[in-house]
Amino acid sequence: MFTFETSDQKEVRRFRIAQFNGRTATVRSAGSSVTGHVRSIVENKSSVPAAWTITIIPEAPKPTIALRPASRTRSFMEDFH
Repeated sequence: MFTFETSDQKEVRRFRIAQFNGRTATVRSAGSSVTGHVRSIVENKSSVPAAWTITIIPEAPKPTIALRPASRTRSFMEDFH
């Protein structure tokens, strides 16, 4: 799990929307990024200005797919000529 604190209301809103919709969210910090599902967003009520602690469960990076050149195949319309 990856936990961080932020006081940016727009960022918190983005994470709440991602959590509600079950989408992944990406956090960029110190030159690295973490992508995963938002597990929790907790407001720190004693903090001024307001701050939230966000917990993300990272996803394993998806393997890259090597693209190969397309082969020449007959198109659907060539069958009718």
